[in-house]
Amino acid sequence: MKTLAMAALTALTLLAAAPAPSPPAVTVHIEDFAFVPARLTVDAGTSVRFVNDDGEAHTVTAADKSFDSEGLDTGAQWTHRFAKPGTYAYFCELHPYMKGTIVVRPSSQS
Repeated sequence: MKTLAMAALTALTLLAAAPAPSPPAVTVHIEDFAFVPARLTVDAGTSVRFVNDDGEAHTVTAADKSFDSEGLDTGAQWTHRFAKPGTYAYFCELHPYMKGTIVVRPSSQS
């Protein structure tokens, strides 16, 4: 009986110590000189992958300069993890009329 209790306690300790799984990555496509979708809402901790499906190079640059993909040629991709809640406006430095927004809400896993 004592061995069973110790095994149960060990299993509970391991479960409590296991990190919560991170949210799956989501994708924003760059096509026809636009970010698709242009507005996206994700949980904190989510990684967003930006894929350039356009025939021209583009960037994914935060309006406040907190992140920047630098140049993404056709077919290239870049991923950024949004750790903190907030609203993140971004644009393409090469084509400033291309704009997008990522809204990051508190994680539902907290």
